[in-house]
Amino acid sequence: MATDTQTIAAAEDRLTVTEPAGEANGLPLLVERSQRRRAAFGNIPAPAGATPYRIVWPYVIGVGLLHLLLPLALVPWLFSWTGVLLALAGLYVFGTLGINVCYHRLLTHQSFTCPKWLEHLFATLGVCCLQDTPARWVAIHRLHHKDSDKQPDPHSPLVDFFWGHVGWLLIQNRDVNSVATYEKYARDVLEDPYYMRFERNLFWVWAYGLHLVAFYLVGLAAGWLWTGTLMGGVQFGLSLVVWGVVVRTVAVWHITWSVNSVTHMWGYRTYETRENSRNNWWVALVSNGEGWHNNHHADQRAAAHGHRWWEFDVTYLTIRLLERLGLAKDVVRPRCWSQQERFA
Repeated sequence: MATDTQTIAAAEDRLTVTEPAGEANGLPLLVERSQRRRAAFGNIPAPAGATPYRIVWPYVIGVGLLHLLLPLALVPWLFSWTGVLLALAGLYVFGTLGINVCYHRLLTHQSFTCPKWLEHLFATLGVCCLQDTPARWVAIHRLHHKDSDKQPDPHSPLVDFFWGHVGWLLIQNRDVNSVATYEKYARDVLEDPYYMRFERNLFWVWAYGLHLVAFYLVGLAAGWLWTGTLMGGVQFGLSLVVWGVVVRTVAVWHITWSVNSVTHMWGYRTYETRENSRNNWWVALVSNGEGWHNNHHADQRAAAHGHRWWEFDVTYLTIRLLERLGLAKDVVRPRCWSQQERFA
């Protein structure tokens, strides 16, 4: 018997149009393209559940606070090359493994399977990106695919760019927050007690705080041993927090948000799908492959988002490496690939 997620995935596939751009012709397609071009300037209303607007103050304060802390990275006393290297490495460790591999391609779209211990490890890295719980992330993203660039879409930039990028997070959306949405779009995730634990008592926020403290304590100990002074340890520990946590978290935020906003407005289309998704090379570069977004919308369950040889997809290469190591199975290849490409 198919699982709930398999049912959702099948429904998503039925909603997907995978016709390459330019192969169809006729008046209906011309009208659709004309409407899409007009829509690119933003002419759909915000989701009904988000009106009248009610600010989500915890999100406003959290997002605002981390952005206000960014200038600390320019303070010489809080700079260390180790912190910079940790920030860059964190884009991959937390952003690619946690968000791209786990939250997106594994939990949301079931593009592959892996041992539960590894899945939980990757999910914990995703939690350390402060992008909400795994179940909420999955539910919102599945809802996005169901009604992409239509009014129910939680974060379409066709409302306006700011809304699609971050504004949707700062305004309460009754449809997203409802128990029915969780039940319909994330039941399979919440059946795992590990993920259910993050839903209780803001445990996902506490987990983020614990990883911040861990960065500081490791830096404090290393700096104290290296310099022989407590103040040297304090300085080094704070530099790791500023760069390895704050700068990295905000950078991963904007990378993820750019997939929601930029890749639904600018770029090229390989497939004529029923929304405004685009392949954007710049977003693909900074997000390690998530920016090939039109490809993803055309074949949502595929583990590979880059469909052409030059559409570099580090996230998929990571999944392939896990597959070679025997840690990933049932890897879904794009339907548009030939049999030779599919099993390469």
